[in-house]
Amino acid sequence: MKLFLVYLAALVVISSAKIQTWQRDMIVKVNSKQTSWKAGYNYPLNTTLDHLRGLMGVLPTPEGMKLPLVVHEINEALPDTFDARTQWPECKSIQEIRDQGSCGSCWAFGAVEAISDRVCIHSNATMQPHISAEDLLSCCRVCVPWQSPGCNGGYPIMAWNTWRAEGIVTGGQYNSNEGCLPYTIPACEHHVVGKLKPCGDILPTPECKKTCEASYKVSYEDDKHFGGSAYEVGSDVEQIQTEIFKNGPVQAAFTIYADFTSYKSGVYQHTSGEALGAHAIKILGWGTENNLPYWLVANSWNNDWGDKGFFKILRGKSECGIENEIFAGMPFYL
Repeated sequence: MKLFLVYLAALVVISSAKIQTWQRDMIVKVNSKQTSWKAGYNYPLNTTLDHLRGLMGVLPTPEGMKLPLVVHEINEALPDTFDARTQWPECKSIQEIRDQGSCGSCWAFGAVEAISDRVCIHSNATMQPHISAEDLLSCCRVCVPWQSPGCNGGYPIMAWNTWRAEGIVTGGQYNSNEGCLPYTIPACEHHVVGKLKPCGDILPTPECKKTCEASYKVSYEDDKHFGGSAYEVGSDVEQIQTEIFKNGPVQAAFTIYADFTSYKSGVYQHTSGEALGAHAIKILGWGTENNLPYWLVANSWNNDWGDKGFFKILRGKSECGIENEIFAGMPFYL
């Protein structure tokens, strides 16, 4: 028995060493190329590729599942730099970085983040609901494949359609007691060493509850916020910029490669590592750094990751497909 335990311990050490070597080699490779961004050695030793894949929660949109395509008239010059945080500073949600925890719920987070921003923007900051990722994740049946729970991934396109057709209630981050249905999956550290516990295995999807927290004095049905429209934006850069400039942040999806998880600063371009899956995020602006055009993006891996939770990615060449799927909509009552 003692020899067997020693053997198991040796396997764990060897496995951790392999992970560590893989991380080190990849980060050294990125930084040695003196590319447009910097990678950092910040993975917990027990981080596995399977765990990383589990966070990539965007599933391929089924054929025939479409939203109307909005086409803007480009009548005015767009600014060289735009940041929704400074354009609408009174909207607190634009500043926020959420945390999806150990769940492939990015498809829901990117949507509710942009929706929260847009309600604030188009109400002139008189309304600032924190739209619930929990409600969308656990209760939207059309957002996920049949009999597949939301932590296993979902369709961003249907998140926006659900906001329009059925409405979504409010709900703050984990342990916040804010709104009708706060997020119930604990926050954790995504690929960094920080104040929270490292993320572990992908957790079960929370049960759909159509009742608000007892402390919240509004009913589930009365707390619903609705979209008046839900639509797609074409992949043309000026179309995407115009949509953000006029109406606020949008949701996008892109392919994540292994090197992206070690992003620290700069304008990301895929440099090293295999594809892990598709991930949904929120684009809130653009600019240029060292002569490279970029999109400014909010991630949902808490603010210990990347540049305080944000990152920049190359703009204009649909890097990792980020300009191929853009979703947005307008609030019903505004």
